[in-house]
Amino acid sequence: MSIPADSSTTTPGATNAGAGRVLILSTLAFTLLFAVWLQFGMLGKAIAKDLALTQAQMYWAGFTAVMAGALLRLPAGIITDRLGGRTAMTAILLFSALPCWLLSTAHSYSALLTYALLFGIAGNSFSVGIAWNSAWFSKQRQGAALGTFGAGNVGASVTKLLGPAVLAAMPVAGLFDGLIPGGWRAVPVFYSGLLVVMAAVVWFAAPKPERTPGAGRALSDMLAPLKEVRVWRFGLYYVVVFGAYVSLSLWLPAYYIDVYGVTPGMAGLLTAMFIFPASLLRPLGGFLSDRFGARPVTYGVFIGMAVLCIPLALPLSFSQLSVTTFTMLIVAIGVGMGVGKASVYRYIPDYFPKDVGAVGGLVGTLGALGGAFLMPLFGVIESGLNIRQSAFILLFGLTLLSIAWLHLVVTSLKRKEASGEYEAVPV
Repeated sequence: MSIPADSSTTTPGATNAGAGRVLILSTLAFTLLFAVWLQFGMLGKAIAKDLALTQAQMYWAGFTAVMAGALLRLPAGIITDRLGGRTAMTAILLFSALPCWLLSTAHSYSALLTYALLFGIAGNSFSVGIAWNSAWFSKQRQGAALGTFGAGNVGASVTKLLGPAVLAAMPVAGLFDGLIPGGWRAVPVFYSGLLVVMAAVVWFAAPKPERTPGAGRALSDMLAPLKEVRVWRFGLYYVVVFGAYVSLSLWLPAYYIDVYGVTPGMAGLLTAMFIFPASLLRPLGGFLSDRFGARPVTYGVFIGMAVLCIPLALPLSFSQLSVTTFTMLIVAIGVGMGVGKASVYRYIPDYFPKDVGAVGGLVGTLGALGGAFLMPLFGVIESGLNIRQSAFILLFGLTLLSIAWLHLVVTSLKRKEASGEYEAVPV
């Protein structure tokens, strides 16, 4: 007996008219949640000045938010597979709204860390969207769909562009007799209102009934693929193309200000030039991966990024690049990251078609955890060894490690395929 297309038990990866709405709603929600998650990237300087915090303290505040957006990605993916994307996305939007508003009331470092830990939950929305879209799109269209959804990473640039304008335009006393606070505190208030509105839009506009490919499956069965080394290898790849992207999004504004002496507004604009291709080219990465396979696309991304990192990793005393050259190299790395984020995730539906939520959640967790740990590590190396270009040295090393592991695996697979021991997977 055939199963109706709208049934909540529809085979994962099926596609119907509701898929387009899922993609649009999930991408808009993810863009907003990503902006909330990484808002310290542009507000950090103003917050530090207002609360008399050191740069190291702001690094740890950023680490706290990023960590909160990493640790729950695995359960978020599993919950979405079991309850459905409409329910899970609405819940994370509403949950993030309150601590985001509370951030505007922070007047101590402890309060800042507490609210960062709570609004950082917004970062787990990536796993929700990946699982939600995978349940609605066919395998042939998943690369492009997941790439388009992932372009919501562009939310990282929203605060970069909005923050300086708000800081310059808002009166110190705020608006409406202080109902909307002044300065940087207006930004989280604005975001909290948008989160509530977006939650209502998702809940009422998303197609129904829910698709729940994980409903009725034992948790142990859903977690079984996580025992495979391949999943953890994909996680390393995602640290390179996503974790490092998150860290650079937070780190670059201060680098531009300290090394090149630009204004905060210009630093935000230059950082946005990196963020836009690293986010908006994700659909291109999905299309290329659907067309040529995830493996060759990922190969090309890693090789290109390694080459671009070399001039950036050189000591400033040896060769300080002009701001134009530096930005061009950073934008090129952003292009690679944008394409690579999609190609890495394109592996998952091919190898784990029934477990996209769980596997995608773990890969996302590892990538986000990489971003969380890279940020304070940048600070430790900078302050301890006085190496300002620490980010690019670390990124170069991680990229080389990924190339080496990918090449070893591919060489082994080709040898087994030639001998008939292994059936090739079309990626």
